[in-house]
Amino acid sequence: MEMAMTVMNVATLQPKSLRPKSPYLLPNPRRVFNFKASSLHNPQVSSIGAPTLVGQFDPTIPLERAVTPPSSWYTDPSFYSLELDTLFYRGWQGAGYTEQIKNPGEFFTCRLGNAEFVVCRDGDGKLQAFHNVCRHHASLLAYGSGRKSCFVCPYHGWTYGLDGALLKATRITGIQNFNQHEFGLISVKVATWGPFVLLNMEQDVDSDTDIVEKEWLGSSSELLSNNGVDSSLSFVCRRDYMIECNWKVFCDNYLDGGYHVPYAHKGLASGLNLDHYSTTIYEKVTIQKCEGGSTERRNDYDRLGSKALYAFVYPNFMINRYGPWMDTNLVLPLGPSKCQVIFDYFIEPSLMDNKDFIERSLKDSERVQVEDVMLCEGVQRGLESPAYDIGRYTPTVENAMHHFHCLLHKSLKK
Repeated sequence: MEMAMTVMNVATLQPKSLRPKSPYLLPNPRRVFNFKASSLHNPQVSSIGAPTLVGQFDPTIPLERAVTPPSSWYTDPSFYSLELDTLFYRGWQGAGYTEQIKNPGEFFTCRLGNAEFVVCRDGDGKLQAFHNVCRHHASLLAYGSGRKSCFVCPYHGWTYGLDGALLKATRITGIQNFNQHEFGLISVKVATWGPFVLLNMEQDVDSDTDIVEKEWLGSSSELLSNNGVDSSLSFVCRRDYMIECNWKVFCDNYLDGGYHVPYAHKGLASGLNLDHYSTTIYEKVTIQKCEGGSTERRNDYDRLGSKALYAFVYPNFMINRYGPWMDTNLVLPLGPSKCQVIFDYFIEPSLMDNKDFIERSLKDSERVQVEDVMLCEGVQRGLESPAYDIGRYTPTVENAMHHFHCLLHKSLKK
């Protein structure tokens, strides 16, 4: 069941009204953060700063009167620390894709805020996930991705099985009160949906696929499955970008409903029919759709096909499905004014051998990403200028972006 739907004609850029009772305020029982084994508390969160900053936004205002959050949401260190504790260290978060750990022994590493993880398929084929930290002296245990029969710490040689158990602790003979069984890797809840691997640092959560699907995607899951977001596609490659901007700047850019496309991405705009751009809002997902451009231009942007679907999964995961392509964007916060965006590209298996098509499509995509990096870094510099908050009337315009800001407010108020 769709929660609400608002269609915007990008040519006119006139926001449509939302119902007075916004779907942003649906009840969502608070999960208790119960990470007892290793505290991720951020001491930078002050008792004065961050809560006050959260309160500077009113989520009850309808779109036609809504304004963007103050610049402090994008620049203040205490606000960033609060986000890590209350948003990223709770709930299901995108981490990778299932093809990375398809066979026993395969693994990949990933990061979220200050937390490092390793995900693997153990010898019995069971999916496992751990904090990627050696229990001896805190060295990172694994790097990148690949295949291993065990994890050997590069610092002092402590060795762990793919099930997380400590197999060998070097030079530990004679050490008193040392119990090898108490020094296994710290586990993390892991689950999959379609082609994606998800992590959750809360201990008391259920990783059953149906429950994870409902919590992560809500009522949008069926629509995504029916529109080609599945495991049938083949992985092509990965690109990542280090961007000097707050992670929310990149998300805002994604969610502005095509507002910036005619001005910032003229090449992409010529391959899309922006007069038919729609946005559908679900519980924690927004889906934007757009038809392909004119047939005489189709050969220049044939990776887009006849329609494009852009799904934003709160708080930081994006799925783009168009033509024979799918790419995902994972935005990782690295500081108040820095983030990493990881792009993973997938294609229909029948086109995996068409190198020219793949190379041309990647080039088109990378050109758009370079343009977005420049835009986002420029926005961050503007947010850090005292000019932005003067007058404090900055209309949101697009309901998908407003939905994102309201969900943020709700998460951080808990």
